[in-house]
Amino acid sequence: MRNTKFYTLLLILSLLPTTFVAGQEEKKKEELTADGPYLLYQPDGKTRIISVNTQGQISDTTYTALPEDFSMHVTDHKGRFGFDVKLHPVKRPEWSYPQTDKVFVMSDPHGRLDCVISLLQGNNIIDENYRWNFGNNHLMVIGDIFDRGYDVPQIFWLFYKLEEEAAQAGGQVSFLLGNHEPLVTANDLRYTKDKYKQLAEKLGMTYPELFGPDTELGKWLGTRNTMQTIGHDLYVHAGLGKDFYDHNLDIPTVNEEMSRALFMSKAERKALSPLTAFLYGNDGPIWYRGLVRSEEKYHPVSSDSLQMIMDRYGAQHIIVGHTIFDDISTFYDGKVIDVNVDNKKNREEKKGRAMLIENGIYYVVGDEGIQRQLNSGL
Repeated sequence: MRNTKFYTLLLILSLLPTTFVAGQEEKKKEELTADGPYLLYQPDGKTRIISVNTQGQISDTTYTALPEDFSMHVTDHKGRFGFDVKLHPVKRPEWSYPQTDKVFVMSDPHGRLDCVISLLQGNNIIDENYRWNFGNNHLMVIGDIFDRGYDVPQIFWLFYKLEEEAAQAGGQVSFLLGNHEPLVTANDLRYTKDKYKQLAEKLGMTYPELFGPDTELGKWLGTRNTMQTIGHDLYVHAGLGKDFYDHNLDIPTVNEEMSRALFMSKAERKALSPLTAFLYGNDGPIWYRGLVRSEEKYHPVSSDSLQMIMDRYGAQHIIVGHTIFDDISTFYDGKVIDVNVDNKKNREEKKGRAMLIENGIYYVVGDEGIQRQLNSGL
């Protein structure tokens, strides 16, 4: 009798861990939330549009031809911040622009549309209907929309839309490639939310295929710059070091070479050319941290080398994102400015989240406008 009870208890206990683990796995699995739209051009000339609504239901529609006044509705993953997007011709921006009265600089939105909307509305870059409100001025976004957040394509579409609205007003929107754009297009999804992977799996695709060169957002991404100047300011996602200087590259060459390999795998990029391998490597412009980190492993640039880089490109400042700091930060006596912060945390704490350059003065701004002048030495 005692043995029977023992074996019965043993049997029950042996079943419990399996049930518990299975329950844990179920909880970890992310549900689909509002997502997209994704616009894919088919080999037969048709257009496929995929989106997910707030109930997690997938809409997958193929058009023989898009209607003349075709537009797509976009919301965040909770169904908020709705706006419509119309398609427009996509081309590479110029690599150099004159200084405008105002330049608004932000970085690393990482899929958090609420943080983007709050910042842009709080500084009158967009109005209450998410339309361009910055006149003939310049909005600069220094890379990294992919990963970490739940509204990746929605942020791409917002900047895509604002780009056209700004152009009509005589202004400009610039989005530079960060390191996370090439990570995702190369199918390196280590920082990507599970909901995106699950959507791709349900569609029988890989996630990068939703942003491939045969998609509208892929076409747009494939023509984004990696380096760009506005007036005497040079913008790049991560930074430029002595190795970059030694390659003696002009900015258009960097931009074209980065775009040429954007939709390749990591191995294909390395095999393409030594230059491509360098540009996509740790000392290239989308990964290099030596302008803002002093540890030896980051190969920090010397003051002399920094000045040589700045002289080559006619820059008085190099403005970067990529490396997170508690607030907008300066280095090398104000010659280098890092505008990347923890956007969610800094929004909650009402700390600096971006930079406004107005009439030659550099200001730190938060979600409610100017907070302080950045550095009197600038």
